[in-house]
Amino acid sequence: MSTVIDPEVERQEILRHYRRLLRTAKPYLKGGDAKLIKKAFNTSLEAHKEMRRKSGEPYILHPLAVAQIVVEEIGLGTTSIIAALLHDVVEDTPWEVADVEREFGPKVARIVDGLTKISGVFDYGTSEQAENFRKMLLTLSDDVRVILIKLADRLHNMRTLDSMPRHKQLKIASETIYLYAPLAHRLGLYSIKTELEDLYLKYTDTEIYTELVNRVRQSRAARNRFIKEFVQPVDEELKAQGFQYEVKGRPKSIYSILRKMRKQNITFDEVYDLFAIRIILDVPPEQEKAACWQVYSIVTDFYQPNPDRLRDWVSTPKANGYESLHTTVMSRTGQWVEVQIRSRRMDDIAEKGYAAHWKYKDAATAQSESTLESWINKVREMLESNNSSALEFMDEFRQNLFVKEVYAFTPKGKLVILPDKATALDFAFEIHSHIGLQCLGAKVNQKLQPLSYQLRNGDQVEILTSQKQKPTEEWLQYVTTSKARTRIKDWLRDDKRNKSEDGRYLVEKRLELLGIEYSQDNLNRLLAHFNTSNAPDFFYRIAIGQIDGREIQKDLFDPSVEAPRLPSMLEPKAFDHEVQKVRGVNANMLVIGERTDKFDYTIAPCCNPIPGDDVFGFETDQGIVIHRTSCPKAVQMMSNFGNRIVRAKWTDQSELAFLAGIRIKGSDRVGLVNDVTRIISNSLKVNMRSITIDSDDGMFEGQIMVFVNDTAHLDKLIQRLSKVNGVLQVERFDS
Repeated sequence: MSTVIDPEVERQEILRHYRRLLRTAKPYLKGGDAKLIKKAFNTSLEAHKEMRRKSGEPYILHPLAVAQIVVEEIGLGTTSIIAALLHDVVEDTPWEVADVEREFGPKVARIVDGLTKISGVFDYGTSEQAENFRKMLLTLSDDVRVILIKLADRLHNMRTLDSMPRHKQLKIASETIYLYAPLAHRLGLYSIKTELEDLYLKYTDTEIYTELVNRVRQSRAARNRFIKEFVQPVDEELKAQGFQYEVKGRPKSIYSILRKMRKQNITFDEVYDLFAIRIILDVPPEQEKAACWQVYSIVTDFYQPNPDRLRDWVSTPKANGYESLHTTVMSRTGQWVEVQIRSRRMDDIAEKGYAAHWKYKDAATAQSESTLESWINKVREMLESNNSSALEFMDEFRQNLFVKEVYAFTPKGKLVILPDKATALDFAFEIHSHIGLQCLGAKVNQKLQPLSYQLRNGDQVEILTSQKQKPTEEWLQYVTTSKARTRIKDWLRDDKRNKSEDGRYLVEKRLELLGIEYSQDNLNRLLAHFNTSNAPDFFYRIAIGQIDGREIQKDLFDPSVEAPRLPSMLEPKAFDHEVQKVRGVNANMLVIGERTDKFDYTIAPCCNPIPGDDVFGFETDQGIVIHRTSCPKAVQMMSNFGNRIVRAKWTDQSELAFLAGIRIKGSDRVGLVNDVTRIISNSLKVNMRSITIDSDDGMFEGQIMVFVNDTAHLDKLIQRLSKVNGVLQVERFDS
């Protein structure tokens, strides 16, 4: 359908967005800023004039929206607005970074360059996304605004994902949950992180998302009433003591409700902290801490706190700068309620994260500033010392995003903040690389502990070293920080290289002794005889004595004997093919890709999709593998190899059987197993492959493997089983 576009209406709409941007930015603008923003807007308008978004609207509305988010939701200033308006010109139009620099100066140019994707050819197996991400992070280390604008860009893309084709939605949503939501979390952008997670859910698990949104909406009126009653006594007391404050109720995000339901295996009604109550105080910086504790004591005068749920991030802020005092108290109606107490400054930092730090630079932010700065320094260090592939780097980087912290002390009482589950060996490397490489063990709270000891909050750690100590491969299992891992890998690599050289020298000397020429052909004979696939490995094994040099004998080089073949890599097993034969999936049941060509494909054993499941195809060297969109590996595949994701859906078919697993729980009684098996075999013509049931203290849990035609068939079976007397829970699981 082509709608006739009225250029005048469009022009008015573009201007409306532009004026709104200027209105929002006004409080932040200085002297000639408005002029510069206008110039950037006109430049972008001109550069993108022929382009439209997938939804059909003029492209310029996207940069305008990103700039709007940058000001309104992140709180950045002019440089960032200009960079946001220009963030796509280098990638999508004839403009070059040099043109941006000439017109708008080096700062804007550097940010725009950081936001421009690397184009070019990538080897199969490397990931374009990973390379682009690494490039963006390299710019992060000298200007954090690159990431903040990138997050705004991603947020707008997620908000307008409706107009994208399904496979693009999956790819963009997966990248978001894999990388951008954790990044927003790490930079303290709480509200952006939450919205990104919710939007991810909306596009990948629409049914569950809609159901939860409705449940939350239904409970809204009751929730507001509850908050009012809960706050009333506290309110009166705060007023009586002369506090200036604001109280907000904050509902839990859909994504975190679902995560909690899954993690703790509970229903919606059992999620007790569906909302938190936030008390925001207007107090000068030097009184913040005392005021927060004062309010805490008022709240706990009225309501009994849960002693295990007190979190004090006012004394030691989180590494992303988050400061707040949290307590969970019991309301009069028997519900637990989380109460968050913080100052206006802390609230700003919690909502706008990194950007808010600049606003309060001189106030009491020295502490939180340093934690964020030190994180960015760690990223910088990680990038500089990192010579692994972009994919390994991404994995490593992600692990650093979501960590909780553990607080330990040196013998002199200096605080060292490390990621949760960090070990004594991580601590040693955090102090200094040399100390790490020579670390023998540690005295933790005066007691001797091994390298692998996991630190606990408040541990005091003294590292013991020795000149003779050397790292081993095993050390890599003892560390969690990337700094330690990189240093150990570097040392091992250098060590292996040196030993390899020693080994080569020994082999050359041995051949000289036997009067044999040191040639490639003769070396190949040695590799084949000792079953080693490459020369450095062979030399290394000689050097460390795994291969005895004296075994190199003259008769190995007899020219009349044909040289044995070098060991080859194993063929991939024909296992998938067998599975296909057993399961009876045939090639005309799936429609794959944009075209309805018939492809060779295999079913992924990690998530066992069956017809009716939401699926996607993933291209590999061996053909296409079909996964469920909810597969545990899906997010990583889509976010790193989006270009290898293929659309796939089931066509109609039946009479084929697929293996699926059902987990069943309930209270045990005589004859229960009999009832369950009767339903399975009689009512639905389902064949059962196996059933295991354990009972303990009057409760039972069972796993049943059945052959079904598709998801509808499976759902029917689950419904019938849940009606059996004594059965409390029935769910599908990935076998």
